[in-house]
Amino acid sequence: MDLVIRDARVIDGTATPSYRADVALADGRVAEIHREDFPGPRPTAARTLDADGLALSPGFVDMHAHSDLALLRDPDHSAKAAQGVTLEVLGQDGLSYAPVDDRTLAEVRRSITGWNGDGSDIDFDWRTVGEYLDRLDRNFGGRGIAVNAAYLIPQGTVRMHAVGWDDRPATEAELSRMKQLVAQGMTEGAVGMSSGLTYTPGMYADDAELTALCRVVAQHGGYYCPHHRSYGAGALEAYEEMVRLTRTAGCALHLAHATMNFGVNEGRAPELLALLDSALDAGADISLDTYPYTPGCTTLVAMLPSWASEGGPESVLTRLADDTTAARIRHDLEVAGSDGCHGVPIEWDTIEISGVSVPGLAAYVGRTVAESAHVRGEEPWVTARRLLLDDRLGTTILQHVGHEENVRQIMRHRVHTGGSDGILQGDKPHPRAYGTFPQYLGRYVRELGILSLEDCVAHLTSRPAARLRLADRGYVREGYRADLVLFDPATVAAGSTFDEPRTLPTGIPHVLIDGRFVIEDGKRTQVLAGRSVRSGGTAAAGAR
Repeated sequence: MDLVIRDARVIDGTATPSYRADVALADGRVAEIHREDFPGPRPTAARTLDADGLALSPGFVDMHAHSDLALLRDPDHSAKAAQGVTLEVLGQDGLSYAPVDDRTLAEVRRSITGWNGDGSDIDFDWRTVGEYLDRLDRNFGGRGIAVNAAYLIPQGTVRMHAVGWDDRPATEAELSRMKQLVAQGMTEGAVGMSSGLTYTPGMYADDAELTALCRVVAQHGGYYCPHHRSYGAGALEAYEEMVRLTRTAGCALHLAHATMNFGVNEGRAPELLALLDSALDAGADISLDTYPYTPGCTTLVAMLPSWASEGGPESVLTRLADDTTAARIRHDLEVAGSDGCHGVPIEWDTIEISGVSVPGLAAYVGRTVAESAHVRGEEPWVTARRLLLDDRLGTTILQHVGHEENVRQIMRHRVHTGGSDGILQGDKPHPRAYGTFPQYLGRYVRELGILSLEDCVAHLTSRPAARLRLADRGYVREGYRADLVLFDPATVAAGSTFDEPRTLPTGIPHVLIDGRFVIEDGKRTQVLAGRSVRSGGTAAAGAR
């Protein structure tokens, strides 16, 4: 044995009562579990860790992560490692960096600068999904990455690649090309496909196109993860659309950051849950993820109506610079309710600037658009328009439109999992990027009692592992990979706040990936134990 974790309170991911045991590790796996009420000698090893007073659980799975470039640029990555996250699912919201050609790569980098930076510090030496996953494995001189990573094929990027930025149905040849790209990505190791159906150009796809792509995903055993067409006006109809579409395609469905936001949806979580229960009872394969906070986080340009984004980022800037077109954009935002803002007229006092890409604009950060406009003595639209132009669309925002009771009811659901949706860019990112998993354990388990500790751990471990079809992760079991977290149930808490969003959590002293300490005694080690986790739950060949 390499290590014995002695006298831990084992919360094994099954949602059954915890038990006290010694857990022995060897060769990166759980080799023996010796419960205190079992006869026989206790295991011994080269090293013993006293875990009295600590809970031992499987590593947490972040089902909705935006670390696509962060894992490549930051060997530390404590934002996730310190939370106990041992696996992140990348390629979210229909926009990421594979599969691409040279044109598409340049466009997608511009499109999601607010999520991941412009990538000027990254050598984009890949074009396919398989090459991106290979890059994760050989990063930092072949040492790997901070935590494990799985990948979803981004449908918006696929459409950008095959169709471009036109708001029109795909031709037969273009659809065939998209299906080929999805099939290739799945073969190369992707676990499914994502969409961002309030983001361009992915939102230009109709249901027939999405259904055809989902059929390809289903043929390869993957799942569809949509950021669907509305979380505001028409949210329930948007959920219904995704359930109907995936049932027609025979594809598993995982609903991204599933919630009901804006004033029109206050108190309506039970309607969503009833919809899901009806579909589940009828045989649908559905899961969802949420983060335990009420505000959302995205880019300011995402609020614009879809017609304003047709043609790509440069076309957006051209339209914003034209007074007549800008007036039309303003009307859609403030009066009609743009599809980018989920069909709800924008409320500038709910839009807080969280990050800018141009350092000279830092004075906007931490203020709502309405507050900055007041300081400048102008109308909020004037401020927002100037910021979009001056920041070249790189501005990120917090959108304060959620409802606590909706959040609580959805997290109790039988198919719920945890996802941070953590954007790591910006001077003042959403605290969920650094705090989602200890927030669940500290606030919603210990302080509020919304979930039991055993049930919550299952939400964060075995449920996502089942969705990802991981055969040897998600439980503390003999033979399973030693991706493990040791935390103190009495003290675990998110340190991150809206004022200090990059503060690390407390009460999580040890995190292991493949039996190697990533966090030890509350400090990040230099270990890079993360690798790509490909469809079927396999790691990259030779990676372990």
